[in-house]
Amino acid sequence: MKKRVLVTAVAATTLAVSSMAQADVKIGFLGGFTGGIESMTPGIFDGAELAAAQVNEQGGILDGQKLVMPTGDTTCADASAASNAADRMVNTEQVTAIVGALCTGATIAAANNAGIPGGVTMVSPASTAPAVTELDDNDLVFRTVTSDAYQGQMLAKLLLDKDITEVAVTYVNNDYGKGLSEAFSAAFEDGGGSVLENLAHEENRASYRGELGTLSATGAPTLVVLAYADTSGQTVLRQAYESGVFTQYVGADGMVSDSIVEAIGADVLDGMIATRPGSPDLPGTDLYAEQARAAGYDPSAVFAPQAYDAAFLLALAIQKNGSADREGVSEALRSVSSPPGEVILPGEWEKAIGLLADGKDINYEGAAGTQDFDESGDVPGVVEEMVIENGSFTVKGFVEPDA
Repeated sequence: MKKRVLVTAVAATTLAVSSMAQADVKIGFLGGFTGGIESMTPGIFDGAELAAAQVNEQGGILDGQKLVMPTGDTTCADASAASNAADRMVNTEQVTAIVGALCTGATIAAANNAGIPGGVTMVSPASTAPAVTELDDNDLVFRTVTSDAYQGQMLAKLLLDKDITEVAVTYVNNDYGKGLSEAFSAAFEDGGGSVLENLAHEENRASYRGELGTLSATGAPTLVVLAYADTSGQTVLRQAYESGVFTQYVGADGMVSDSIVEAIGADVLDGMIATRPGSPDLPGTDLYAEQARAAGYDPSAVFAPQAYDAAFLLALAIQKNGSADREGVSEALRSVSSPPGEVILPGEWEKAIGLLADGKDINYEGAAGTQDFDESGDVPGVVEEMVIENGSFTVKGFVEPDA
């Protein structure tokens, strides 16, 4: 009887160990599937999913385990929703790391209330506000997109280069809108332009006619809207057009969605100017674009390249760390993303895990840039000029900084 019990116990232990060895490795995705950027989020998620698919197609992660990506909806605007979604990822799904969140307020809420306390490394592909840099995050919060401190400067330069020297600005009253407005306004006025009014507005209201009355009273011909395409930004643009006052509309990355063209009309918004973080001309950029098209989605979708890089980098960091434990992922992320080491391009998972297995250093250079994180977890980047023409946003080129 004792021998039978011992054999049974050994068999049960072996089965448990085997089951643990085959457990999935989880990287969560926190996105605004509803709310202000709901039209953009599917394209962003496509980028992250492509990275996970490549990992699984090329042998899996941590000795053949499957990489899975549970999702959570932050709604973009609701800090409670973001905190709850992150809490589920950290404490129920037991993810090793997180891609996201997307909107800055959601990332800050998710990080402060769940990610940082849980020791989970987070990489946002879309949170651009300078406030992310200032988080007390124990080196757990990174982003693969450049800060609005830079985008704001480049938006100002773009308008001044087009001889647009007087503007009225309205921004959504959150970390994203405020940070971008401050960066843009300071650079615009430093360059000789005049911000005749800079007015915050609250999200999810039916009417912004009061704010538009104040803005139009300045006589500025150009209205700069720093908000989200699927909520306040769309409503502000529609009601601004109905007022018949402004002759030029301007936005930034949160407005770069063809959903506003479909909702308001191509003829109304023809010639609207915007900026968004772009991808520099590097080997990884073209390689990723080919892979995205083969996967059936638009490689130029806003923040999709950054999401791909975030997911691929986190997978590399987990592989480098040698386990699905959270501890050590942040340090490993810095190691795989920067020199020295053999360069790894998008899709080169099998090559990367071979090098890591041989004890060699790697340096990922991705779809949206080299992704060399600084001490705050930020990366350098480029900004693209976008213009609505022929019914959709079109890339016109990079906004080049002054020499």
